[in-house]
Amino acid sequence: MLAGRTRQVVSLAFIALLSACGGGGGTPAATTAMPTPPTSPAPATPAAPPSEPTPTAPAMTPLASASRLAARATFGLDMATLRAIARQGEEAWLEQQFKVPIGRHEPIVTELLNRKRAGEFAELEENNNNIEFVFRRLAWWQQAVYAPDYLRQRVAFALSEILVVSDKNDLLATYPYALSNYQDTLLTHAFGNYRDLLRAVTLHPAMGVYLSHVNNARANPELNTYPDENYAREVMQLFSIGLFELNPDGSEKTDSQGHPIPTYDNDDIREFARVFTGLSYGGDNARFHKRLPDFRHPMQMFGFFHDQGAKRLLGGTVLPAGQGGMQDIEDALDNLFNHTNAGPFIGRQLIQRLVTSNPSPAYVARVSAAFNGDTGSPRGDMKAVLRAILLDPEALATPGTYPDMGKLREPLLRALGLLKNFGVASPDGFYASTGYYLEDLLQQHPLSAPSVFNFFPPNHAPVGAIADAGLVAPEFQLTDSSSILAVSNIVDIVLFRELVNDLFSPPFQRSRLNLRPYLALADDAAALLDTLDTLMTYDTLSEQTREAILATLEPIADPTFRVQTAIYLIFTAPEYAVQI
Repeated sequence: MLAGRTRQVVSLAFIALLSACGGGGGTPAATTAMPTPPTSPAPATPAAPPSEPTPTAPAMTPLASASRLAARATFGLDMATLRAIARQGEEAWLEQQFKVPIGRHEPIVTELLNRKRAGEFAELEENNNNIEFVFRRLAWWQQAVYAPDYLRQRVAFALSEILVVSDKNDLLATYPYALSNYQDTLLTHAFGNYRDLLRAVTLHPAMGVYLSHVNNARANPELNTYPDENYAREVMQLFSIGLFELNPDGSEKTDSQGHPIPTYDNDDIREFARVFTGLSYGGDNARFHKRLPDFRHPMQMFGFFHDQGAKRLLGGTVLPAGQGGMQDIEDALDNLFNHTNAGPFIGRQLIQRLVTSNPSPAYVARVSAAFNGDTGSPRGDMKAVLRAILLDPEALATPGTYPDMGKLREPLLRALGLLKNFGVASPDGFYASTGYYLEDLLQQHPLSAPSVFNFFPPNHAPVGAIADAGLVAPEFQLTDSSSILAVSNIVDIVLFRELVNDLFSPPFQRSRLNLRPYLALADDAAALLDTLDTLMTYDTLSEQTREAILATLEPIADPTFRVQTAIYLIFTAPEYAVQI
């Protein structure tokens, strides 16, 4: 059985068969089991001791390895693209992806706004007072499905779960450019330098609105007003260095009493809050306290409203008085970017988002070294970090070699993977989905997190087998009996009812999956299963799962229904839910 300890432990959490909960829409009973509902978030759990490699299976074929890379580094790819990667080689594919032009979101929003002004959406607007607020969502799904910069789109999504803004803020939900421009900022810097990304996020008006440092003025004791501390706190806690001092391998440093050492205190927050004063919207007619937001230009510094006094930052760094607001910000960002925590803190989270929830200390240390510039690239070089993450020996090892390797797929990525694996398309080339239906079922949508802490914290360990094993499983924060049923119902709806996109009123058209390549294999259930196993689970289906699926497929005579059933059963299997 090609499964590491992670899949085995997570599978223990899948206690009841999904069929016992009803399944979806009259489709075949699933062979997967369902996780027990998680309780409230657990406190940060120390990483389990690294497991020794235990090779138990033959090496992966180039095609299966390409499929595994796609599951980590993209939203999913079809079989033809996987074959091209297998021929090209994974390192070469990675370098090629670094050069693919950016699939930006803002131009799509602009095109949709122009079409609205031309009256194309009149029928849709009969039931919606203002359709513009969904344009950024339409742009996200269009690029996620069709943009050829597969790696960049996936990395930007990972970054959006670290550098969080959300349309749960009404202002960001209302303006179509607010989050489309922010997403483009993440895309622009996904292969650049983390220092530049941190600066761009700091000055982005969407972040200024979300963490309230837009129109944040210096203190006025006479009026009893003081700088807002939200961004100052979160830029340290979430965007750069974390709560506690770290070793290069991500383990926490401790004091003489064995307690973790905080990276900052309340005084540090107050000092950084003074740094982020004087910013307001840029663009035309820029002025401090401007109320009409401009989300297409970085925030601008207005010196009169900036605290010009000296400021003491981390490590004893002192910013001199009167050097100017933007210089204060540049120096403060340097102070955080050059902190020894930055590499392991950001590196570990990117590993978690792309490859595995429980990276070994050695894996984290190698990624930290890449972030720190020890591999020959500049400090913070994202290409070097991504090479280190995706091409690490642990990441490339045969499944089962490292027992703790693996992660539960996010619900959104499971649903999106189905669309990408099977080449979803519409006649007009536009995937018209707002994502609201999926969000309602899965409680997840890009740039729609409930708080700045994302949909799940990186150290979440659900009570039970996972926590008992000393492991973490962040995605289980979104996982309970309702969400598992929702995921199975989504694949049921997409496969059997062809409700692939949720907005196909004129002028948009219905999208459909392309199952034709698999209908040609439908006469041979074993061959069909082999191909789908490679495509969806990179040849890791267990013998038990294969036997159960084949037993279900053999009596089915209709070719289309056989293919649909095979996809459904793999999609709802533990081997698809948990990528290793």
